[in-house]
Amino acid sequence: MLVVPAQEKHMSDDKPQNKKPHSDRRKVVTSAAIGQFVEWYDFVVYAYTASLIATLFFPDENRAVSLLATFSVYAVSFLMRPLGGLLFGHIGDRLGRRSVLAVVILLMGGATGAIGLLPTFQSAGVLAPILLIVFRLIQGLSAGGEAMGSNALVAEYAPSDRRGSYVGFTYSFANLPAIFAALFILLLTNVLSPEDYQGWGWRIPFLLGGVFSLVGLYIRSRIAESPVFESTRAEQGVSRSPLREAVQEYRQSMVFAFAMSSLAGLGFYTLTGYFSTYLRESVGLSSNAALISNSIALTVAFFAMPLGGWVSDHIGRRRVMMWSAAASALVAVPAYLLAGTGSLGGAVAGQSVLALTLGVFFGPFGIAILELFPTHVRYSGSSIGYNGAYLIFGGTAPLFSTWLVAATGSLLAPAVYMAVLAACVFFAVMRMPETYRRPL
Repeated sequence: MLVVPAQEKHMSDDKPQNKKPHSDRRKVVTSAAIGQFVEWYDFVVYAYTASLIATLFFPDENRAVSLLATFSVYAVSFLMRPLGGLLFGHIGDRLGRRSVLAVVILLMGGATGAIGLLPTFQSAGVLAPILLIVFRLIQGLSAGGEAMGSNALVAEYAPSDRRGSYVGFTYSFANLPAIFAALFILLLTNVLSPEDYQGWGWRIPFLLGGVFSLVGLYIRSRIAESPVFESTRAEQGVSRSPLREAVQEYRQSMVFAFAMSSLAGLGFYTLTGYFSTYLRESVGLSSNAALISNSIALTVAFFAMPLGGWVSDHIGRRRVMMWSAAASALVAVPAYLLAGTGSLGGAVAGQSVLALTLGVFFGPFGIAILELFPTHVRYSGSSIGYNGAYLIFGGTAPLFSTWLVAATGSLLAPAVYMAVLAACVFFAVMRMPETYRRPL
């Protein structure tokens, strides 16, 4: 196939946005939102059972060591995310988005259900944590193909002047699994006795994730392929080597994608993977209060994300992300101070302030990355930058934050870390091109 230069390929994408009927768009948005829920429920439920997993799979007299081991397994799954992004991004740019997303959700659900069936260290010894690591790696592989693929499908269906609203809305559903998981585990821990929950009750959320994935698979099998991708394929514009082409011709776009994703990864997995454990283990808040406050904060993020996406459709992606990153840098330390007071009100207020500023950043972040790349390398290029940053900053968020508290003795150490990174992202986004009027 004739290789078209990057500039010309951008021009080939410069055509009117698709004219699919509103009913098709609604079906795609609904399926993407539900798919996001199922996929990320499976991934975050591990974080909300981290304290118990530390006991069941990594018994140690030193509680800090057990927690670090548990969060290390949490982090190790992120090692597979770049590989998943490379694999599924390549296939998605070659063959289409829809079928790849079906495979992704099936992998995630199977691995999650399998974790719910694992023997513990007491009954299987060292085999138990080894199997836990294997299934977390499979989850990581799956997660590497989810966010950018799902967002790309929605963006390529959306009206050109409402892409931020569409993607911000569907991407916001990544917050709901954490809320559902937190409240579901709260219910289980209050209905079951401590012995029953530790004996078998903790398995229920994982097994339920496997069932959810079958529902998600059914929904994704009923949607049509992206019209933008279909148009590119009809014009024989599909690249034979999208990965190679993305690396060779769109490196700067991948650098910007990495920069934006670093704050998104740290922020999202601090809220969903670390804060609940931080409030229990470091601040001394009760388990119920930690889960309730975290759920309220994630609800704030859920509503802030579509708002950020909607505003970015009117004033641009760059401006919204710049000022929300700056706001996140400014409120990080005060937010942790509030959360560290030891009261439910303080925990709600501190997390909610941080969830608001980060949520506004998350809103345009998903579409801004996709708009940096043309259709024929969009899935591959965006996945490389996104998953690389999530490996370094997202997967290590609970582990590194726990270590920072242990090493410094300061409950504010994770806040300083977030503030510094948010400030760096502010300056990176300043240099990024504006994309909200760029045709896909």
